[in-house]
Amino acid sequence: MHKKYKHMVNRMQETCRKGEVDAAPWYVYILRCSDASYYTGITNDLERRLTAHNKGQASRYTRVRLPVERVYEELCGTRAEALKREMTIKTYSRDKKEQLVTTSHAVNRKS
Repeated sequence: MHKKYKHMVNRMQETCRKGEVDAAPWYVYILRCSDASYYTGITNDLERRLTAHNKGQASRYTRVRLPVERVYEELCGTRAEALKREMTIKTYSRDKKEQLVTTSHAVNRKS
């Protein structure tokens, strides 16, 4: 895991240990941008987040690469778990991300 995210993950795990667990389940998702690049993020509301991305209100990266399409989602449970999984996916090469999207396309993608 990249060291700049380690502190964030540790805080999330501490929150979960204290019993301050989120009620809504968290997801990690991958978007395909208009330039064919991938963006990985987390949310507890997939539709709201996709809408925000396509309005240019969710991230600087996707703002200049509109429109975006959700090509992968994975239920993680807690925010800490989603954040950990996001960091893992962000370390993947493009080929490994494409393999993840392709092999789980039918199961994880929602139209």
